[in-house]
Amino acid sequence: AVPPQTPAAANLLSLPLLASVIVVLPLASLKSLDPINANKQDIMPDNADDAEQFKAAGNKALQSGNLTAAIENYTKAINADGTNHVYYSNRSAAYLKKGDGNNALEDANSTIAINPEFSKGYSRKGAALHSLKRYNDAVTAYEEGLAKFPTDAALKKGIEEVKRDKDGPPRVARAGMGGGMGSMPGMANPFGNQLIQKIMLNPKTRPYLNDKDFMAKIEKLQRDPNSLTEMISDPKVMEVLGLALGGGGDDDDDDSEPAYKPAPKSNSSNAGSSAEKKEEKPVEPKKEEEDLSQLTPAERKKKEDQKAAMGCKERGNELFKSKKFDEALAAYDEAITLDPTNMTFLNNKAAVYFNSKKYDECIEECNKAVEVGKANMAPFEDRAKAYTRCAKAHQKKGDLGKAIEMCKEAQLECYEKATERMMKNMELEKKKADAAAYHDDDKAEEAKQRGNEHFRNKSWGDAVKEYEEAVKRAPKNAPIRNNLAAALCKVMDFNGAKSNIEKAIELDPKYVKAWARKGDIEVLMKENHKALESYKAGLGIDPSNAACKEGLRKVTAMINYGASTMTEEEKMERARHGMADPEIQSILQDPMMQQILKDFSENPQEANKAMRDPTVRAKVEKLIASGVVQTG
Repeated sequence: AVPPQTPAAANLLSLPLLASVIVVLPLASLKSLDPINANKQDIMPDNADDAEQFKAAGNKALQSGNLTAAIENYTKAINADGTNHVYYSNRSAAYLKKGDGNNALEDANSTIAINPEFSKGYSRKGAALHSLKRYNDAVTAYEEGLAKFPTDAALKKGIEEVKRDKDGPPRVARAGMGGGMGSMPGMANPFGNQLIQKIMLNPKTRPYLNDKDFMAKIEKLQRDPNSLTEMISDPKVMEVLGLALGGGGDDDDDDSEPAYKPAPKSNSSNAGSSAEKKEEKPVEPKKEEEDLSQLTPAERKKKEDQKAAMGCKERGNELFKSKKFDEALAAYDEAITLDPTNMTFLNNKAAVYFNSKKYDECIEECNKAVEVGKANMAPFEDRAKAYTRCAKAHQKKGDLGKAIEMCKEAQLECYEKATERMMKNMELEKKKADAAAYHDDDKAEEAKQRGNEHFRNKSWGDAVKEYEEAVKRAPKNAPIRNNLAAALCKVMDFNGAKSNIEKAIELDPKYVKAWARKGDIEVLMKENHKALESYKAGLGIDPSNAACKEGLRKVTAMINYGASTMTEEEKMERARHGMADPEIQSILQDPMMQQILKDFSENPQEANKAMRDPTVRAKVEKLIASGVVQTG
């Protein structure tokens, strides 16, 4: 126990007695310090690449509907780099899709806290509150976002939907109008914002967009779905209704199977039970036969060949779905012979080769498809699909550079978010693969020796260059990073030096030289309290290490006696560095520690009692070492 007459802070650092009174820097001075910006480092953390990879994996899982895996990967990204607001935003979206509004709201709040200038943070928050049926709060969240981003479409749409659900009348059928669209509880408006895109992508309905009367009806249906009963006699509206309810899908969307068009669904409202529906077969609408009598024999034959080619394609699609790949290829070849101007047949052949893992043949067919498509003015979307499939084939072959090039070609033809995401994932994969291919321990050792030679000759810049090359060749070599840290100190890049030495310790926690170097760097950065811990950590591994012993002796002398020779401005600078440490901030925010520090001036006996607790004693030592608390 410390005797009452002994100063409470005596022998804190196992050195000669400190002054008899602990003096805390004036509170006003501490408040004037800016711990956030005082020692900010504009250096990307070493684990930023890992975080981006986790985010990419989360995006992939989210797209495939695996919400649990998406949330897990976004969580890993946050653990790797908790300062990136995008990771919280993405996880909020995943939680919301999973139906977990509370966690979605929590992540949305984190997104806004990290980056208040990110518009999606407010739309995420509004959507989460909307899902929790907290309508007033949701409106407030959207309004807060619109105050900063008045033109943001997502925020505008979100607030409209909340107000509609909050203030709008219940969606029931109008009196005397029978069962309209609004009479189906919980059914979304099929004439929503996505309908225009569906109409535009369907070759048959695309011309309807130029019909002013038709567009006026669509706008009315978007406002009031119940008005459908007034338009049942309009065949265009009924056709578009079938499209909105799932008919008329896009042709050849992915690599799971070649392009094929499903049979149109019946729009009859007098359907039977669900069991009966399953047994019923789709009814093919009767198509009017095209009048070929006015065509020349050559033109008539061309039309007939095109029709026959489509029949071969449909047969090929059925064979493909049955995994009869050779027969499917024969059917597509027959279609190509009949109509060599249609790139879809070639694209379908490429899909067969892709699923058969014949990637060279797939690439060849994709290139032919693009040539035919360009020569015959095929839609940009179809040409983009051929490039995208070609990119996937190159990826399977391991040629990521060519795969990325094909993705870029696809984006030039027709921009797709899915292709953009795939390309970003490929770029990350390629970056990782290129780095791994660059690893070579022998060449790393050669670069290290060249760096050592430059260091001995005091050519610091050249030494840094060679050590950095050695790190690229052997990123898990702790001694090389230790040497790089030493060279960076010589060019006054203390932040870079500290980053590399911390990585060296992470690679080899028992590397005593790295602990000594870390302490030296922290002294140069005026972080004496951290240097003290680093030297002690090194001595804990090797008690006889001379560098750690000498470093500990010097830093304790600086802590105990250096303050007496400092000007007030120097003391404030030292305190600023201390306050930049989150651990120091945490200690000072502890009400118990605040009381103990006050007792040193007002009630020394109580301070003496508190100092008998090893935990309290260690915290006071840290405050003194940091310069936030001075003795005198």
